Amino acid sequence: MNGWHGRILKVDLTTGTSHIEEIPRTLLEEYLGGRGLGVRLMRDYYHLDPFDPDMPLIFAVGPLCGTPSPTSARLSVVSRSPLTGTIYDCSAGGRFAWRLKASGIDALMITGRSPWPVMLAIAPGNVEIIPAVALWGCDLPDTFAALKERGSVAAIGPAGENGVLFANIMMGEGNSVGRGGMGAVMGIKNLKAVTVTGEQKTNIADPVLFDKARQDIMRLFKASPVIFGPLGISEFGTPVLVDLMAQRRMAPTANFRKTFFENSGNYSGPTIKEACGAKKDGCYGCPIQCKKSSGAGKALPEYETVSHFGALNNIDALHSIIKSNDLCNELGMDTITAAATLSAWGEIRGVFPTAEELPGLLNDIANRQGDGELLALGSRRLSEQLGHPELSMSVKSLELPAYDPRGAYGMALAYCTSNRGGCHLRAYPISHEILRKPVPTDRFSFSGKARIISIAEDTNAAVDSLVACKFAFFGASLEEYAELLTAVTGIAYSPQRLKEIGKRIVLTERFYNCANGFSRKDDMLPERFFSEAGSSGDEIDIHPIDRVRFEEELDKYYRIRGLNGDGCFDDGDFLAGQP
Repeated sequence: MNGWHGRILKVDLTTGTSHIEEIPRTLLEEYLGGRGLGVRLMRDYYHLDPFDPDMPLIFAVGPLCGTPSPTSARLSVVSRSPLTGTIYDCSAGGRFAWRLKASGIDALMITGRSPWPVMLAIAPGNVEIIPAVALWGCDLPDTFAALKERGSVAAIGPAGENGVLFANIMMGEGNSVGRGGMGAVMGIKNLKAVTVTGEQKTNIADPVLFDKARQDIMRLFKASPVIFGPLGISEFGTPVLVDLMAQRRMAPTANFRKTFFENSGNYSGPTIKEACGAKKDGCYGCPIQCKKSSGAGKALPEYETVSHFGALNNIDALHSIIKSNDLCNELGMDTITAAATLSAWGEIRGVFPTAEELPGLLNDIANRQGDGELLALGSRRLSEQLGHPELSMSVKSLELPAYDPRGAYGMALAYCTSNRGGCHLRAYPISHEILRKPVPTDRFSFSGKARIISIAEDTNAAVDSLVACKFAFFGASLEEYAELLTAVTGIAYSPQRLKEIGKRIVLTERFYNCANGFSRKDDMLPERFFSEAGSSGDEIDIHPIDRVRFEEELDKYYRIRGLNGDGCFDDGDFLAGQP
């Protein structure tokens, strides 16, 4: 088989057993891998509680992984989120994905719960479940150091062990399965780490066509000012967006009460590069190198992290933001939800945490002690328990990232229609509404946004299933990646076919969510965005969002998707007609 191995490794931690199964070729061709394959594999499990021992934790690579396809050394982790209750996938790049594919499998499905802490070691022809009591309680740097001889490592820290609802899974190379609490799902299974090594190659059906497609993609990368321009993400990393968001007046500040932070320049991309001697870094084999590391080799924070530990909490000290990022990586927590939960708590108390208080608070969250016991639940549960549910800036319990929706109405709609919760990456309208020059005026209009968002969601679901990086699409398009996929698999894929696959994945996720009780009421922004203005200035007015127009566009989105007025399916057996 070209592109895929056609095999899934299933591990049951309750019984301590594992076995290989064949994946039907139809599922691979129609769901690709990554997010799509993982979502399809959840069909018999999506109704389970996230902490049910039978709930799977699925690691799935794509058909391009293991080849020189640009940005393809990635995987998706799929389960049901303990933070949101939604079907959930989270993507990460790095050598772990490459080695998982090289071990001869396309997916790893872990179910059950071990009676004691264990690690899973995968090597060619051998799978071991090994006691890991000695590692339980260790932070991630110590865990990676202890397991460095076993190949690539994916592990949880104290936050995952203690069931923090936004605990992440960290890879040994510094990549993170960051949002939604996949680390807590891993922790409830008493699984400290997964290690993997392998040498099996991924076959390419048409090497000549592959080389052509790859060269086309690289040419488009090099021509993209967003990727390789003087102010591109390759040069400064994603914190280059700090200054842009300030110019657009859409930088979330003080728990989204404001949209401009005067001192954001203290942690902008150029400032970080100068202050930290930032060096180019990135996922294994990726030509973009959007990540940045310090002179000492430590991962530096990305845009969402600097903005939320910065403006969102009224903090302008770069050293504090970097320290907070380091602690989240060491303890195993999502930086976006951690910072957003602290900002909601700060507004409720009437005082935001100071730079000096952050380290202690983050440690308390990871260990669920003191104020950290409540903060570990995320902003929605915290705000409800403290009597101010309106101050959680989240959709479907997932905290909003660092793009204020009052400054880009497509983003506002995308936050709400996202199947996993308040996420910018499902539709990712950043190119259309934020990065274009001159500054787009239609960012303050809902006209046409329902169709734009639905097409973008389908496209990005396909991208997440290839599995490729979204930054690649600042230069290349689905057309070039369809040609690349055709070359690898020997199966004819067009951009339209990939979008149809993406649509199937998006609708399957929504069906799962609707079956679990989600509906129109959950496709809604917090009231603040409809009743409070942002920080106008520099001839830009940031008005409250018009609720009537938002609701009208949401209705259009539902019609485009073939959904009823409640955002769900009249056909109660939607899955019956799907592969």
